[in-house]
This record gives sequence, structure tokens and C-alpha cells, in this order.
Amino acid sequence: MNPINKIEDIEKYDIEREKRLLHSATHEEILSGMTTDIYFLTTMNILSHMEIDDKEVTAEIFARKGGIFVGIEEVKNILKDKGIEIWALEEGSEFEPKETLVRIKGKYKDFGIYESIILGCLASPSGWATASREIKEVCGDKGFICFGTRHVHPSVAPVMERAARIGGASSLSNILAAKILGENATGTLPHASFLVAGDTLEVAEVYNNIMPENYKRIVLVDTFKDEVEESLRLAEALGKDLYGIRLDTPSERGGVTPGLVKEVRAKLDINGFNWVKIFVSGGLTPDKIKILSDAGVDSFGVGSYISGAPAIDMTMDIKEVDGKPIAKRGRIPGIVHNPRLIKIV
Repeated sequence: MNPINKIEDIEKYDIEREKRLLHSATHEEILSGMTTDIYFLTTMNILSHMEIDDKEVTAEIFARKGGIFVGIEEVKNILKDKGIEIWALEEGSEFEPKETLVRIKGKYKDFGIYESIILGCLASPSGWATASREIKEVCGDKGFICFGTRHVHPSVAPVMERAARIGGASSLSNILAAKILGENATGTLPHASFLVAGDTLEVAEVYNNIMPENYKRIVLVDTFKDEVEESLRLAEALGKDLYGIRLDTPSERGGVTPGLVKEVRAKLDINGFNWVKIFVSGGLTPDKIKILSDAGVDSFGVGSYISGAPAIDMTMDIKEVDGKPIAKRGRIPGIVHNPRLIKIV
């Protein structure tokens, strides 16, 4: 599918609505420019009519607040093979407000329609990665798994979890995101497995018997019985094969509290099961993690705090046209130097 460059191209594109099963864009549609804002097509029509759409421009991208920079690999892939030069921060870098994050130089007609797409590829992933870094900082040397897939559209779930991993997550639950990073997805067991089977221990024993040895046996203990009772029941049956128990007590029953964590830890230790780790999930925030970590939690599952993080607004400004400094009112004409930028294309 060739890139669109004028309003007429939109009329020619048939999306076959009756056959379209999902509302998300395909890779081909993104690369063609079909997910851009329409006023960029209007701009291309006007500049082409004026015969000035091949002017060389330099554009720069910045954010109004700091964060963790993620998404540049997709930007590079969108703009490659177009005769465009790109300088950018390295993926995963921490950045400051108003710092130049990306510099793009080339003919405006070759990248103008991609402005919205490029900014979107940076804004949301940087927001997710920044939230993940906040979780990492409060976890310290304790790990956490990103459980955010269920909170976002499946088309962007791998993008979100990849960003979380770059931001600091120890591992991911999303299968495709882990594959993209060359890793293995990790996880525990859902309540559904126990509800369908009818007994936590029965499921745990089968889980222990059939799963590969490298799978850590972490089992939910809040489905049917008191968390302490279920934890001891599992530890007695599985012994050293039980890596950990997971607390995900719903808010309807008070949620996971420091007192509950301390009680579970104490009862496990008193009964000789000191190797069993305590894993906690369910609506976790940095403040909750700090409290629960102090109470004795060993690791965490974090979903909505990361997946629900706001995008970091990105702005692209044209700073040079045919080598001459320029800018809209309120901005300083000319490129803004940043020694941290690396040429990537």
C-alpha cells in the first residue's frame, strides 16, 4: 500500500467495512499514512499545488514534561528508506522537559503526513514506560510483572507491555510483547482456573505436575478459603515445588492489607515454609507497594497503574526551512542543540 499524499487518495481507499473484524489499524495502513490527521493531507495538497512540497525542512520533537523515552524504533521503521536523516535519544533514556528528543531532516513531502503517527508512537509508550519506572523505583530490588494487557485494546497491548519492560518491569505477561523482546512471558494462574475446577489445591497439583520445570509455581490463595489456611494447605502438599503464593484479595473483602501480608508470612515461617514467596497484585500504586513491601511482600503484579498512565504530550516543530532558522511565535527559531542525540538514520 503506497503512502497517501493528497485528499483524493482517501476517496480511493476502500476499507471493506463489512469484512473488517477489528477497528484497529493494520501495519500497512499506519505506514501508508491512513491514521494521520486529515489536515496534513490538506497541507500536502496546498504545498504540492504551490510546487514547494519538496523544500528541505528540519523538525524537532520535545515534551513539556520529563519521562522515559520509548517508541523511537517504530519511528525509525516508519521513516526508513525515505531519504530522511534522524537524530534521537536512545530508547529507554530519561529526558527532561523541553529537551530535544528527536530531530528529523528531509523533504517535507516525505514525512509531513506522518507527524501525528510519529508523535503517537512516542507519546503513549513514553507515558507507560515512565509509570513503570515509578513502580521500579519504589520496588527497589524486588521485581514486578506487568499485568496491564487486559486494560488496553489488544492491538496496542504489546506496545504497552514492551514499554513497561523498558521502563523497569522484571517481566511481562503478554505473550506477543515478550516475543518481540526475545523473552518468555511469565505469570501465575487466574481465578478462573480454580473456579472452573472447584478446588485450589487440585489445580495447583496438576499445575505442578504438567508445567515445565522452569515455571515458577505461584498460586492464588484467595479464591475459596482464608488466605492463611490456603497458603499452608498448598505448602504442605507441594513442598519445595511451591515457589510462592499470590494475594489478590478483592476490595469487597478489604483488599490486600499489610496485616494480611504479615500474618501469611508469619504463619508460613512458623510452620517451616520460609522459602515460600509472597506475590501481590490488584490495583497497586507506588504508595501501596511501599507499604506492602515493608510488610513483607517479595514481588508484585502491576496492571492499571502502568496501562492507565497518561501519554506524555509530544510536540513537533519545524525549526529550519531550506537551512534557514524559523519558528512559530513563542518559539526560538533554529535547531535546539542536544549533545545526547544520536544519528540513527
